[in-house]
Amino acid sequence: MAEQEKASAKDPSAEAANPESTPAAQQPAGDQPVRQRVEVVDKNAICTYANFCRVTGTPEELILDFGLNAQPFGVPTEPVEVKQRIVTNYFTAKRMLQALHMSVQRHEQAFGVLETDVQKRVVGGARGGGGGGARSPQG
Repeated sequence: MAEQEKASAKDPSAEAANPESTPAAQQPAGDQPVRQRVEVVDKNAICTYANFCRVTGTPEELILDFGLNAQPFGVPTEPVEVKQRIVTNYFTAKRMLQALHMSVQRHEQAFGVLETDVQKRVVGGARGGGGGGARSPQG
């Protein structure tokens, strides 16, 4: 039981991503439901970075392609190479959406709102193309 509590402390969103971990048949009739944890072994997981995601799908499955866009401003002149693909059903995708939404909300509560428009995040003269040098005083 202590290992299950340790696992839940490591990944609080795991429960939101997999609500089937608490089957109704295993819940007591009392006040508090018994919380079951899904054991996850990630020692063979491959970690890659992605700043590009393409979402496509079929009526039965959702396809998420991840890659690295080396040119995040404007339209890339080089194709973005997809390095990872996840194919899942829409039920799992909806649970993933809920877990991601909860994680982003927690992050924004702790660190502030995330601006997803790259142009609004650019500082200085990089956006307008008007040099980043010192300005001469007018007057």
